[in-house]
Amino acid sequence: MAHIIAVCISKEKGTPKQPVECVRLVEDWGIEGDAHAGRWHRQVSLLSREKIDAFRARGAEVRDGAFGENLIVSGLDLAALPVGTKFYCGGAVLELTQVGKECHHGCAIYQAMGECIMPREGVFCRVLRGGEIRAGDALQWELPFRAAVVTVSDSGAAGTRTDRSGPAIREILAANGYPVVHTALLPDEREEIARELARIADGDVADLVLTTGGTGFSPRDWTPEATRDVSERDVPGIPEAMRAYSLTVTPRAMLSRSAAGIRKQTLIINLPGSPKAVRECLEYILPPLCHGLAILKGRTGSCAR
Repeated sequence: MAHIIAVCISKEKGTPKQPVECVRLVEDWGIEGDAHAGRWHRQVSLLSREKIDAFRARGAEVRDGAFGENLIVSGLDLAALPVGTKFYCGGAVLELTQVGKECHHGCAIYQAMGECIMPREGVFCRVLRGGEIRAGDALQWELPFRAAVVTVSDSGAAGTRTDRSGPAIREILAANGYPVVHTALLPDEREEIARELARIADGDVADLVLTTGGTGFSPRDWTPEATRDVSERDVPGIPEAMRAYSLTVTPRAMLSRSAAGIRKQTLIINLPGSPKAVRECLEYILPPLCHGLAILKGRTGSCAR
């Protein structure tokens, strides 16, 4: 388990931060009283103690907060974590939004040493839930759920039609902290779709698989059947919720045959084929999916709020 070694703030931008006993984090703002707080993606900065110590071993004389870091963490290589990682400490929850930043070569550390570790080793977070953090607190972290996007389209696979739904899914996933680790563009072939879904689940490639296309009445629409072919447990509530929500937009939503299921520890969900419907459905179901995935992956054990 990692620990907080020091907490630091500065009242003005461009000045070193000063260690303090305790900081209060405010949701979607940052650290109360810190110059870098605000409604943006770099509300709180973190730096690994081990990286600071290695830099000091090369002759740098730097004190805590000199790099502009808010939280100094021991026992964790922060820069190796993916965007979307969540940190839990002192009741607060932070989400990693950026690793490293552009170096302007103007800071005093760079002028003295010819380099600065913050641009490559520092990470930045936004505050999802407020709380108090002090030196000595334990820091827990949770990697983001990995996602795969599978587009099912004869014309797309043949190269005669541009896939617009797959990129729309990837955009929404990225905005919600889900790294897309795999994509595929397949023809409407039931067995081929089933093989790909099984391969992703059995190989632990992704925690969540979102398909788009092949859910209608066309004789070539086989995505729901392929999903059921490989699913070990059905999850009917998700497609039911999508259809119910989409019916508020168009009565044609009743024609969707989308399915959802679980194989191993992977959740598979069929989304519609059009970019507009993809956005409507995915943005509606995505918020509660995180809790379901946490249960599926064994990260939490209760459905109770």
